[in-house]
Amino acid sequence: MKILVTGGAGFIGSHLCEKLVSEGHTVKVIDNFSIGRKSNLKHIKKKIKIYNRDIRKYDLIKNLFKDIDVVFHLAALADIVPSIENPDEYYSTNVTGTYNILKLSLENKIKRFIYTASSSCYGIPERYPTKETAKVDPQYPYALTKRLGEELVIHFSKVYKLNASSLRFFNVYGPRARTSGTYGAVFGVFLAQKIANKPFTIVGNGNQTRDFTFVSDIVNAIITVSKKRKLIGEIFNVGSGKTVSINRIAHLLNGKKINIPKRPGEPDVTFACIKKIKNKTGWKPKISIERGILIMLKHINDWKNAPVWTPNKISKQTKKWFYYLGKNKNG
Repeated sequence: MKILVTGGAGFIGSHLCEKLVSEGHTVKVIDNFSIGRKSNLKHIKKKIKIYNRDIRKYDLIKNLFKDIDVVFHLAALADIVPSIENPDEYYSTNVTGTYNILKLSLENKIKRFIYTASSSCYGIPERYPTKETAKVDPQYPYALTKRLGEELVIHFSKVYKLNASSLRFFNVYGPRARTSGTYGAVFGVFLAQKIANKPFTIVGNGNQTRDFTFVSDIVNAIITVSKKRKLIGEIFNVGSGKTVSINRIAHLLNGKKINIPKRPGEPDVTFACIKKIKNKTGWKPKISIERGILIMLKHINDWKNAPVWTPNKISKQTKKWFYYLGKNKNG
């Protein structure tokens, strides 16, 4: 098939493109490289077409949708702190950009549309494992804008009959995970600290747990759902089916620890109920956290140029996080 991947040079996007090429599909990538890296696609660059475009610029991307069969929409701005500092950028990319992709998909009669949503839409869930029917309660602009994008997708499927589904990812990790200067995902932080022989910065007591989902499982879920064309307007959780403590991650990575203050707006647990996607598509996760970490350690050089976060640097970086989310939490 002819496939368009937005955000294809990013962490998940590059793994998806790799898999699609291996299956013999024709792949186009749209990426403005604000987060994605050309090096993520270097091993397949001769097998795909890469377009340096911004999804917010409708006129610059409209010609790329002609004769496309499937659109995988992964392009988005991520991370909590910069979303609090720059909500305009997050809205224009994650909401307006998604609207542009949807509109062009509709105009070009795309046969299947997959949106990559975020489990952050649940905020601090009341029940675990968390089902797709759980209350939606975004705690910060990134979560909100990804949820608004999802609402657009579901609306287009309902009103305009666009054959679209949305996948809510839980704590994705794996080789090529982002190494930007933004304080963010735990594995990027810990692996850079391990390379520098610095202690792992454990938020709170480290007993909080996360549903860490390996990137190859995520990619398989994306492709599996895309092939099920009767799932119009459906939302699916994509997780590992387990939840693991941050202390356990630190133990598996074999490093020293130092504790830093617990943060507002973060759940003590993320844990996906994945019964729906299992029952409706047959997909299931395959990579255990132990196996996933071994793979990560084999690729640890991916983080050799990543920023090394210390408690002092984290405190400065998350000052607005504590100010706004702590204020909201306390009324």
